Amino acid sequence: MIRQIESKTTTRRGMLRMTGAAVAAGGAAQVFGTDAFAQTAVGKIKAIGFDAFTIFNPLSVDAVVDETFPGKGTQLASAWRTRIFEYCWLRTLNQTYVDFWHILDDALMFAFKAAKIELKPDARDKFMDAFLRVKPWPEAVEALKSMREAGIRLAYVSNLTPKMLTEMSQSAGILDLFEHILSTDRVKAYKPDPRAYQMAEVVFNLPRENIVFAAFGGWDAAGAKSFGLNTFWVNHVSAPVEELGVRPDAIGTTLTELARYVTA
Repeated sequence: MIRQIESKTTTRRGMLRMTGAAVAAGGAAQVFGTDAFAQTAVGKIKAIGFDAFTIFNPLSVDAVVDETFPGKGTQLASAWRTRIFEYCWLRTLNQTYVDFWHILDDALMFAFKAAKIELKPDARDKFMDAFLRVKPWPEAVEALKSMREAGIRLAYVSNLTPKMLTEMSQSAGILDLFEHILSTDRVKAYKPDPRAYQMAEVVFNLPRENIVFAAFGGWDAAGAKSFGLNTFWVNHVSAPVEELGVRPDAIGTTLTELARYVTA
């Protein structure tokens, strides 16, 4: 049985603004009721793989762009992030993988050329650096600590580079909570390619049903569920479930709800 919890609404375009195509679009957040928790989480979940944006809030990038281009920050940042993930997916399909930092730069250059706005080198460096300075969501650090203290093993399963994940985590004081930093650089294929999710299964050395994948984007939740992982969608922006033929096992709006799901 599914119960509803309060949440904000957004559109698919709004989700793209939030995490650059960590798309998915508005709707009420949902979590499974007590019985479902008992069946899918308690005593069963041993490890969690996290998309980085379930932990770090990418909104600050918009503000940084707006400092240089007042009134245009959200529009430009949205175009940039949309192109980032399109490039990830296309490079995976075309088997022309480059790392996420390279993707960021290519997508940034294209977004500004498309907008017919000159991007000077200092602004380019500033915007790229903004991705290393995103801050955790308000509840994230305490929720991560509670899950680790409960004996749950934690890892990133992310499109970001190892350097990006390490620097962001060190800045937030959470690096030591993670057993593994799994970047798609290992397999040269971006999520939602199955090879990306398989990294968690391999390094944890656990059956898929013992691993939860925490997704930020609806497309990512669909990818993990299609692969066969127990999937919790940390739907910070309250988007509807993608129409991709699968649904996550549970949906919440914060990592606090994820912690309850795996430790209740």
